Amino acid sequence: MSIERTIRIMAGFFVMLSLALGVEGSPVFVSRWFLAFTAFVGLNLFQSGFTGFCPPSFLLRRLGFKDEGSACSR
Repeated sequence: MSIERTIRIMAGFFVMLSLALGVEGSPVFVSRWFLAFTAFVGLNLFQSGFTGFCPPSFLLRRLGFKDEGSACSR
């Protein structure tokens, strides 16, 4: 699996998890502060779209994921 695809899956998972933990109507609600994590993930996606800098790509590259010339390859 490529680095870009893995990062998209991770970002989607983190957004869904933090929404489940941060929205009061959710059966697994913990605290509204989990919505700050949702904002953090969104902000990282926004800045990486403009700059091409994607911090998780360094870790994934070291773990052996393929770099297929994606947006996260800089």
